[in-house]
Amino acid sequence: MKWKKLGLVWKPSDNREWSKTHATCPTPILLDENRLRVFIQTRDINNIGRVSYVDLKPENPLEIVQESIKPVLDIGEPGAFDDNGVFQTSIIRNKDNDLYLYYVGFEICHNIRYRLLTGLAISKDNGETFKRVSNVPILERSNEETIIRGGPFVLFHEDKFKMWYVSGNEWENLDGKEMPVYDLRYLESNDGINWPKEGKIILKIDRETEHGFGRPFVVTEENSYHMYYSVRKKIPLQYRLGYATSKDGIAWERKDSEIGLDISDRYWETESVEFGAEFSFNGKTWLFYNGNDFGKDGFAIALLSEK
Repeated sequence: MKWKKLGLVWKPSDNREWSKTHATCPTPILLDENRLRVFIQTRDINNIGRVSYVDLKPENPLEIVQESIKPVLDIGEPGAFDDNGVFQTSIIRNKDNDLYLYYVGFEICHNIRYRLLTGLAISKDNGETFKRVSNVPILERSNEETIIRGGPFVLFHEDKFKMWYVSGNEWENLDGKEMPVYDLRYLESNDGINWPKEGKIILKIDRETEHGFGRPFVVTEENSYHMYYSVRKKIPLQYRLGYATSKDGIAWERKDSEIGLDISDRYWETESVEFGAEFSFNGKTWLFYNGNDFGKDGFAIALLSEK
């Protein structure tokens, strides 16, 4: 693949207390022919994240139409799994025209640095407001997935909800810092709310060079799937984008060298690129993505010039 980088789409400003930095994990959905909504996580001065959005023109995703003036999903209640931050990773429309927003809750822990579990919030007003399904995770801990069950991406395909997500229960000391270790797994659900306790591992990290994956983003074609994901490298200790293809969504072939999008000398992507999300409209395909420090300077876009 060849991409033409078009630069940052949206940058955080210092005008709002809850939105000082970051535009993490851009997550697009086409609301109508005139509005492409991209959900993002922005952070306050204490680095605590909340979910908001930016609306763009579908035919020109560099053109901002409007942005949310308050979070559509705030942090959870004290003691909940998401009381120290939330960030969205997937959004779909169900058969009743409701929007299902899958998100990760950030929980500070005592004997480990943090825990990441998955929640679900539903919008009945086309993405203006969301209400949690539960104050507890829809992907709770299990024996094989004790620390991380997060980063979910969900599709309704072939009459079932399909989820690709990251999961693990280990830590590894890298450059003097404890870092999580996790692989990519797969689950299916009949209603998108209730999921099995453990998933099937579909993509394992290379323990010599990697320690984890970031949010997968899966696109279906006529007889195949393709997936963008983030790779957490050990040397250097930074993110890169990965790419894989599959015939059934379960058995994947890694083709990271074909992604064609890497770091550059631009100030916001000199060290990392991650959280790729594809969007197609009127015969054109774009990729939203983040740069350094989980998109501290905003989220970017690239136009596909050759597949």
